[in-house]
Amino acid sequence: MDITIIALLCMAAFLAGFIDAIVGGGGLIQTPAALVLLPQYPVSTLIGTLKIPAFSGTFAATLRYWKHISFPMKAIAGMAALAFAAAWSGSLLLTKVSSEFMKPVLLVVLAAMAVYTFTKKEFGQVRASMPQSGWKLWAAIACIGFYDGFIGPGTGSFLILAFIAISGCDFLGASASAKTLNLATNLGSIALFAAKGKIIWAIALPMALCNALGGYAGARLAIGRGNRFIRLVFLMVVTLTLMRLAYDVFGR
Repeated sequence: MDITIIALLCMAAFLAGFIDAIVGGGGLIQTPAALVLLPQYPVSTLIGTLKIPAFSGTFAATLRYWKHISFPMKAIAGMAALAFAAAWSGSLLLTKVSSEFMKPVLLVVLAAMAVYTFTKKEFGQVRASMPQSGWKLWAAIACIGFYDGFIGPGTGSFLILAFIAISGCDFLGASASAKTLNLATNLGSIALFAAKGKIIWAIALPMALCNALGGYAGARLAIGRGNRFIRLVFLMVVTLTLMRLAYDVFGR
């Protein structure tokens, strides 16, 4: 493997981990980089490989959040189990069919999410810091977990939105809870892709180290800067995700 390609992928992994720890959306950086730099590999193999650095970055960020924020562990553990199973199912489907038909739907959903967050200045600013469980939240977690296994980019942003809109979290509490569940979705996908031999470990491991460093740094910054900063980064990441999806849908 060309050392220059590995170095570029590691740089993308660090930035992805940093952004993902704050608001999700690290896949927006990491996934296109891998697709451009490693065109010789099947998409399912690249997605499987990228789940390793995604997991390591999420794990580093989650540890940082756990150290500073209290969690209702029983509720979070149950949600994590559901997210794991849903992501495993989504990854299984990815190995059998194309994910292209989902992109126009996601474009509409993300546009609505961006407009709502931008116009509602109080959204995610002055609410409870930890999630309150309910069937709507569990249903959203199942859908988002399946999406993460099937497509992936933007999962953290969708989880944050679910925790704020459905459960009443502020941005900091939503980010912390989202990281915990994103850890479970990554594990679910890894379990499926590893079993099917879809992971290139020589690429995954150095990227994992860089993603973890970025995840730790991003979580530290998010905790220090608070809700207003996270909201701003959230809007930036959602906008970039929209642009990426719009290019995929209309630009080819």
